[in-house]
Amino acid sequence: MSTFILPNSKPEVPVNLTSDLNKDQLLSFPAFNTWIHTLQHSLSTQHNESHTFHSTPYKLRKIDIQSVDFFGGQRVGFIKLRTEISNDDGEKLPGSVFLRGGSVGMMLILQPDDVPESTEDEKHVILTVQPRIPAGSLALAELPAGMLDDSGTFSGGAAKEIQEETGLRIPAQDLISMTDLALPKASSDEDEHLQQGVYPSPGGCDEFIPLFLWQKRIPREQMRRWQGKLTGLRDQGEKITLLLCPLEDVWKVGGRDAKVLAGWALYEGLRKEGRI
Repeated sequence: MSTFILPNSKPEVPVNLTSDLNKDQLLSFPAFNTWIHTLQHSLSTQHNESHTFHSTPYKLRKIDIQSVDFFGGQRVGFIKLRTEISNDDGEKLPGSVFLRGGSVGMMLILQPDDVPESTEDEKHVILTVQPRIPAGSLALAELPAGMLDDSGTFSGGAAKEIQEETGLRIPAQDLISMTDLALPKASSDEDEHLQQGVYPSPGGCDEFIPLFLWQKRIPREQMRRWQGKLTGLRDQGEKITLLLCPLEDVWKVGGRDAKVLAGWALYEGLRKEGRI
């Protein structure tokens, strides 16, 4: 195990590494950089006299890397770490963190094109159904999730499956960021600079998920064909299947997925305010 001092840390923060992770790998891991910069900025806001912790501010004292998972050889995928954050009175904040970084969720809504555009009638949401071993499930219904790649396109396993099964390719210029519309942004350096996304498990994980909306009107016959095709289970061996769920039922059908509930709540809130 080796140790180094976290760059630009005051007081100096020792970082204890595992034997399979070096300093350069950690400091080049995007999730670590996003997390530590966000945390350091939030700690700096305690100098404001109106801050709850101003009189006895908390400081980051130490970071212990506990384990690392590598993807495809030596690319860091996940990191589990423990921090020591305390004030001068010896009071500590919980500091176990699972680092995995952000992703994006997509609320993809289809509506027959013979329905008036101004109504919510017959809208359906595309859900993915796939194994989620951390949840102990082989068939969890959820909003499609992935990344926005360098070409500005929604990418990943769910995006590939949607394109293969429906021919729908979702370009970035057609997306509406519901989290950007709904969530307040930091207005000054006195505010915490959190990511513009939903944090599904902030008590233990850094993951943040911007939620995007994409709506498309399609011929009713095509909608009917897709509804029958996508809802049914397909050949053995497919890891992801698609489900067309009525919009009014999505909070129940996909209610075990935080992305579904957050996406539905953002959509309904923004719609009622006339912002989408």
